[in-house]
Amino acid sequence: MDPSVLGWLLVIITINSAGGFEYYGTYRCVFNSTELNDIEYIRSNFYNKLEIYRFSSSLGKFVGYTEYGVKQAEYRNSLTSYIAQMKAEKERYCLNNVGNDYRNMLTKSVEPTVSLLSRTPPAGHHPSMLVCRVYDFYPKTIKVRWLRDGQEVTSDVTTTDEMEDGDWYYQVHSTLEYTPRSGERISCRVEHASLKEPLVTDWDPSMPDSERNKLAIGASGLILGLILSLAGFIYYKRKARGRILVPTS
Repeated sequence: MDPSVLGWLLVIITINSAGGFEYYGTYRCVFNSTELNDIEYIRSNFYNKLEIYRFSSSLGKFVGYTEYGVKQAEYRNSLTSYIAQMKAEKERYCLNNVGNDYRNMLTKSVEPTVSLLSRTPPAGHHPSMLVCRVYDFYPKTIKVRWLRDGQEVTSDVTTTDEMEDGDWYYQVHSTLEYTPRSGERISCRVEHASLKEPLVTDWDPSMPDSERNKLAIGASGLILGLILSLAGFIYYKRKARGRILVPTS
């Protein structure tokens, strides 16, 4: 998985009033890995949702963002023991939390789900367009490639960036514009940390998506009709056996 900046955040003080937030502070651990050198400890203080000053372990001092914040930063920077305490927070506060995040969450992986579908291309483009939809995977880094008869296709391919689903999962879409040839095999190849080997999905050009859907619905209706007919026949036979014939004079 490529390193990406992640954050661990804790709100430490919140004071509510009729007008909304007045004053609160946050601790943050921003990191690329579990190494101490790749971690930044940030303590920020806000007033009415506006950050007024912060301490950054990367800078080793407080920085002010408003007139009041500048004065507060200068005062705190003059307290040698306090600055030493803030610098030590990166190791004391962040290091264990970052390690726990990596062990419990960031080292996990979820295999992607892949589906292939056809799209009507815009006017003037190739007569066929395929979309390889890859979704519900974690971690973020993934490779999606198109193959024609086992050989990689690099032209007329458009792939989106990995998009967050908002629930730790990601998705990506890749589009191939191509001219169909008889007997060829078009495939979408996905490489991901959760897979022991690349996942290759072949496109079935025998029937458009809309026709496949119609066929599936029709088959389902036929099966349901047969089941209902059989149930009615069995019910009729059982009722017939239970009848008593009364002779008429």
